Amino acid sequence: MDLPNTASSAHDPAPQMLTDPARAAELFERSVAIMARLRAPGGCPWDREQSFDSIRKYTLEETYEVFDAIERCDFAHLAEELGDLLLQVLFYSEMAANEGRFTIADVLDQLNRKLVRRHPHVFGEEAARAAGNRAELDSAVEGSSAAVLRNWEEIKAAEKPHDGGADLPPVGSSRQAPSRLDSVLRALPALTEAAKLGAKARKSGFDWTHWRDLLPKLAEEIAELEAEAFSSDPARQPAVEAELGDLLFTVVHLGRHLGVDAEMALRKCNLRFRHRFHEMELASPRPLEDLSPAELEALWAEAKKRLAAEDAPRPRPQSAGAPRANS
Repeated sequence: MDLPNTASSAHDPAPQMLTDPARAAELFERSVAIMARLRAPGGCPWDREQSFDSIRKYTLEETYEVFDAIERCDFAHLAEELGDLLLQVLFYSEMAANEGRFTIADVLDQLNRKLVRRHPHVFGEEAARAAGNRAELDSAVEGSSAAVLRNWEEIKAAEKPHDGGADLPPVGSSRQAPSRLDSVLRALPALTEAAKLGAKARKSGFDWTHWRDLLPKLAEEIAELEAEAFSSDPARQPAVEAELGDLLFTVVHLGRHLGVDAEMALRKCNLRFRHRFHEMELASPRPLEDLSPAELEALWAEAKKRLAAEDAPRPRPQSAGAPRANS
C-alpha cells in the first residue's frame, strides 16, 4: 500500500506518499500479463491487428492528454492519463517481443542502466561505470544542478559512439558525415524542435549575442513575408510558407534568449484566447456572426478587461492595529 510520509512539509498541499515497491511490482507484472493476453491467440482482435505504425498516433495523443492534465492540475485524472501513456510502452514492447526484437524487460534494463550511468553523484562512480559510463568527470557536484547537467551531457556524449548508430544521418539524407543537429528529433513539435536546434547551434558559436539582436531580424523576416504575401500568384505560396516559417523560427529564438519556452507561451496564449472568446459569447446579445467588426472588437476588449480584473492580485486586508498613512 502507499503510506503517507509523516515528514512532509507544512507547505505541501497534501501529505507526501511513499510507493510500496512490492505492490508496484505486482501491479506492473499484472499489466504486462494483461497486455500479453490481449496480443496472444484468442485475445483481442483489435489489439492483435495493431502495428508500430498504426498505434503511434495514439502515443502522441496520450502524451498531450498527460500534458493537459498537468496544466489543469487535475492530478486525479493525471494518474489515469499516465496509465494510458504507460499502456503505449507496454503495447510497443509486446509487439517487439512478438517480432523477436526485445521485451519489456529489455526496456526496463536499459532505463535502469541509463539512470545509474548518468547519476554517478548519487549511485557512485563504480556503479555508473558498471552501468556503461565512459566519461571522465568529477561526480562531486556539491548540490549544484548546473554541475549535474554538465555531467549528464558529458556522459550522454560519451555514449554516442556506442549507442548503435544514433548519430547516423536521417533516412534519405545524402550526407555521409553526421551533424550535431542529428540528435534533435524530427518528431518533436515544431516549436520545440526549433528551440533545440538553436540551442545546439549555440554550442558552435552560431547564435545571436543578445535578445535585442533578434529585433532587427524579426523586422527583416516580417518584411520578407510581406513582400511574398502581396503576390496573388498561387505559385508563390511555397515562398509565403517558407517566409512564415523563417518568422516563426526567429520568434522561437527570441523566446529562447528571453528564457521563455515558445511552446508553453503559445499554449498559454491559446488558453487565454479560449477564455476571452467564451466571455464574448456569454456577453453578446446576439450570435457573434451577426455582429459587426466594431461590435466584435468592443466585446473582445471588454472580455480582456473583465478577465484581467478577475486575475489581478487582490490587496491583502490591513489588520486593525496596522498604522495608516497620513494618520
